[in-house]
Amino acid sequence: MSHAYEPARVVALLRTLAERTGGPEGSRRLAWTPEWLKARALLRESVAGLPVTVSEDEAGNLWVVLAGDSPRTLVVGSHLDSVPKGGWLDGALGVMAGVELLRAYAQGPRPPITLALVDWADEEGARFGRSLFGSAACVGTLDLDTLRGLADKEGQKLPEVLKGYGVELDRLEGARARMRDVAAYAEVHIEQGPVLESMGKGICTVTGTKGIERERLVFRGQAAHAGTMPMPMRRDSFRAAARFALEVAEIGARHEGVTTVGHAQCWPGVVTAVAGETRITLDMRHIDATHLAAMFAEAQDAAARAAAAEGCTVTWEHIFRIPPMPFHPLLLDAARQSVREVEGHDVALPSGALHDASEMARQVPTVMIFSSSIGGLSHTREEDTPEAHLCMAADAFYRTCARIVTLVADGALA
Repeated sequence: MSHAYEPARVVALLRTLAERTGGPEGSRRLAWTPEWLKARALLRESVAGLPVTVSEDEAGNLWVVLAGDSPRTLVVGSHLDSVPKGGWLDGALGVMAGVELLRAYAQGPRPPITLALVDWADEEGARFGRSLFGSAACVGTLDLDTLRGLADKEGQKLPEVLKGYGVELDRLEGARARMRDVAAYAEVHIEQGPVLESMGKGICTVTGTKGIERERLVFRGQAAHAGTMPMPMRRDSFRAAARFALEVAEIGARHEGVTTVGHAQCWPGVVTAVAGETRITLDMRHIDATHLAAMFAEAQDAAARAAAAEGCTVTWEHIFRIPPMPFHPLLLDAARQSVREVEGHDVALPSGALHDASEMARQVPTVMIFSSSIGGLSHTREEDTPEAHLCMAADAFYRTCARIVTLVADGALA
């Protein structure tokens, strides 16, 4: 642990980023926009004096590599892109902590293994709806046919927009070569939730990311006049959807998971008509695959019963699925020891949000460190974390990475 890692430098970089790409309404780092390139320009500036190579892969991921004695590589990073009017820390903390990691190792003797920092392209998916774009490209889990059909709210097609940033869908496969020598992946991130703050803690080890089942449900009944159709004779699709929404909340609570109906839309959508069709979205999450599967099965049964109770039908349209991603036991031990050294406890939590670590954990040993989030707020300009907690998270991240370097160099992760 002799390298001169300075957590305060991480915070200083984050504040510079906020000055350049933030404002009264929040961060303006939406992927595939000029503001996003401004954020990346700062990243390039911050590593300009280091003995590193900087390059972009076929998916638009920005890589900064410090060569070591072995090509075996510890990859660290996160994402600089943000949601519209987002926070100053989400994703950026992991990137700037990685910059300081490379700076610290570059000041010492040549590392025994190679270190690589990556700014993953379009983690948020805020413009086109496909989260984890860059990391999924490297791991090979993107569906090109789906990507070709995506468009933003202005109607601009994803393939055309990405081409303007040097990314062509037919060449995405080339990004997978970046995984060839990767031995491990580590990421530090804000919690984006209220648990650490409620416990009075600043940091923790992350045990893994929850699995997600995301679906669209379409309830169909019969549109009718709001004044002339008697209540017992209605086939009200919204009432069916409402029944389902209430029951699916109970399903989440029963399994100690989370379930969310985040969007609802009715047709014909006027105050004087019974809703003939109602579409809703469903997001279900759990850290345990068995519980997640049970939640999904119970939700399907609940939807069928809700529809039948209101004389309606229901169909399901699949949106997205990712299994729970538990992190690697040896890396979890490294993170736990680091958190104990920095804050003196052994708190470990699962992540309810997806991260690029979710994709990386499919193929390589992975771990994360969390810092607290004030009020549990994220994806908003009010997003914040006490500076002391940011420094502790960066410190624990560095210590974890140093331990992983030793594990890889000693062949423990071979």
